[in-house]
Amino acid sequence: MKTGLTFSFLLFTVGAFAQNNAAKTQVSNKAEALKSQIIAWRRDFHEHPELGNHEVRTSGIIAKHLQSLGIQVQTGIATTGVVGILKGGKPGPVVALRADMDGLPVIERTPVPFASKVKTTYNGQEVGVMHACGHDSHMAILMGVAQVLSSMKSELHGTVKFIFQPAEEGVEPGQTGGAEEMVKEGILESPKVDVIFGLHINSQTEVGKITYRPGGTMAGVNDMQIIVKGKSAHGAYPWSSVDPIVISAEIINNLQAIVSRNVNLTENPAVVTVGAIKGGNRTNIIPESVEMLGTLRSFTAADEKLLEERVRQIATKTAEAQGATAEVKIPYSTHYPVTFNDPKLTQKMLPSLQHTAGAENVLLKPPVTGAEDFSFYQEKVPGLFFFLGGMPKGQDPLKAPSHHTPDFYIDESGFTLGVKALCNLTLDYMNSNAK
Repeated sequence: MKTGLTFSFLLFTVGAFAQNNAAKTQVSNKAEALKSQIIAWRRDFHEHPELGNHEVRTSGIIAKHLQSLGIQVQTGIATTGVVGILKGGKPGPVVALRADMDGLPVIERTPVPFASKVKTTYNGQEVGVMHACGHDSHMAILMGVAQVLSSMKSELHGTVKFIFQPAEEGVEPGQTGGAEEMVKEGILESPKVDVIFGLHINSQTEVGKITYRPGGTMAGVNDMQIIVKGKSAHGAYPWSSVDPIVISAEIINNLQAIVSRNVNLTENPAVVTVGAIKGGNRTNIIPESVEMLGTLRSFTAADEKLLEERVRQIATKTAEAQGATAEVKIPYSTHYPVTFNDPKLTQKMLPSLQHTAGAENVLLKPPVTGAEDFSFYQEKVPGLFFFLGGMPKGQDPLKAPSHHTPDFYIDESGFTLGVKALCNLTLDYMNSNAK
């Protein structure tokens, strides 16, 4: 009896493995067949970028495509967001897949025929608009995933929720948007999402490779505003002033001690950056006040609290020591939690990524001090966020143009790997959690 049960279990396991491999072969073939279409979608999005909360043309194209596949579509979520729901032929979990849609206020300089020439107004200034972070490729890849998985609908053990999100890069002051707003509007409910996967193209990782990290992957971020108030005076008589410019310089220097002396860098990195300082309007007038803007980045809740407390203490006490005052606002306008890859989920899904790209092409990545609002989804459900190579083979990563720059460039040949990875993660998770 025991032998019979063991043999039956073995037959079931071998059969399930063969079925899974057959599905992955099907995914691979379908993704390769879509390669030129995915590139065409990406180039169209790249040539016609839109800033956060303004992705009207973009979301219209996405919604039309999803509808053509027979996917249930919801539009207008968090202003311009699109969500597609694909119900599989068999019961199982709900897997969410996310792509971001917005461009950046950057004037493009890349010598490609589909370069953006779009201009718009941002914060009261005329700016160029460019997909300088790869969101155009994320959308094209997820549109390809939707096409592949919808063609396999009857084989799916569960439901797929395709999330096309606006405003990942943030919004203008006074607006709301992005993942935080989508979560507030309930996109992780009805049906309730069990797990979420997302990817980000990387211009300094070689095409064909995938990088990942369990736990804290991308930094949590708070922006900050410090206003130093002193006493104005004629520039010729500085002794009559309480000079907020000199005091601000002291504060900036003193803030550098937070990372070098307060954060345990053997455990987690951290960043304290002052990115803007504004004060005064003439050579011979000491101003009354100075405004500083900056960013704080960390990988744990404890370090986030430490950075905030030390910035407040250093700014206020340094100003007080010089007879001035300092007002500190943290966050000033933006807060993203740590992009945290659930360790158990990451370990469970790692074989799926390795099978898709080859184990030698799936590499552990150090923490990234950039931030991602994918973290708002991961606060609610387990998530895995990984990076897809987009740098031409053989190029020096140190010389490859970085994200958010006018020369940002992506090798399109790696897009099908992104399609295969998201499809296989979905199928493997569904099959291992089938009801």
